[in-house]
Amino acid sequence: MLQKFLSDYVLYKYDYGFIINQESLFISRKEFYMYEFTDDCLIHIEEIDNEHRHLFSLINESIALVAEASDVTTISKNLVARLKDYAVNHFAHEEAYMESIHDPELSLQKREHAAFTEKINSFTLDTSSPEAAKESLNELLKYLIRWLYRHILSSDMMIGKLEPNDPFAFTDRFKTGIQLIDDEHRKLFEIIKETNELICAELLHDKYDRIMELLAKLKDYTEFHFHDEETLMERIDYPGLEAQKHAHAAFVERLVDVDLGTLDDIDNDQQAYLLDLINYLIGWLSNHILVSDKKIAEYVRSNNITL
Repeated sequence: MLQKFLSDYVLYKYDYGFIINQESLFISRKEFYMYEFTDDCLIHIEEIDNEHRHLFSLINESIALVAEASDVTTISKNLVARLKDYAVNHFAHEEAYMESIHDPELSLQKREHAAFTEKINSFTLDTSSPEAAKESLNELLKYLIRWLYRHILSSDMMIGKLEPNDPFAFTDRFKTGIQLIDDEHRKLFEIIKETNELICAELLHDKYDRIMELLAKLKDYTEFHFHDEETLMERIDYPGLEAQKHAHAAFVERLVDVDLGTLDDIDNDQQAYLLDLINYLIGWLSNHILVSDKKIAEYVRSNNITL
């Protein structure tokens, strides 16, 4: 059994956007990391939130088992199978829910789920030594928790939240009342709209080079905007700053990962990939403004802060 050395968390550390709670535990005089399911992971769909929370719990239990075991070769197979089985069931539930509400992001979610499953299926334990076995299993667990956190923040947050009618219109409902933030949000909408129009233009030759230029422009301006927004939050001592940084990092990483190189020979695949991407970008931005950024303005007003 694990024997807790201290009852309270002794260190909070941010790593890749999720909170790592480092507890001192009496395990061969070593410490290991626990991964916390924080409020910024909530997508406010109860069944999905509960399953995400349980996935975090399973991974934490797995980390504890690996830390406790002197030789993980005997537990690796069952441990990995348990994680895979629960993840596959969760993905099925999530996809069924998205299908029931006709969520346009379903095809994108299926591809991301398949990538996660493939990673687990392709895992081979390094049995060259007990130390190597433990290290290779820990690397898998680290990958899984990083993937899960990023997937929740960059994809699952969008379930059921894409805008009807014209999703590219920056309407009054998106205005926070903070001029700097509103002006930059409007610019982001304009860049995404311009990119979408180019994607949908059927008669343009070699339009994909121009699309990649616009996506690079979007990434640069997004980073510029997030810097301005985070600087403002720091200046007013906004309590939700760290959660905002996590969400911003996940969004930017999604833009960094855009790569048409594997689709160069198949225009239809490029088109589908880009339309999925645009739906994600405008959906994420819309939801982030309404759910997160408007809280900044509420904080400013409630505390009578002059900007």
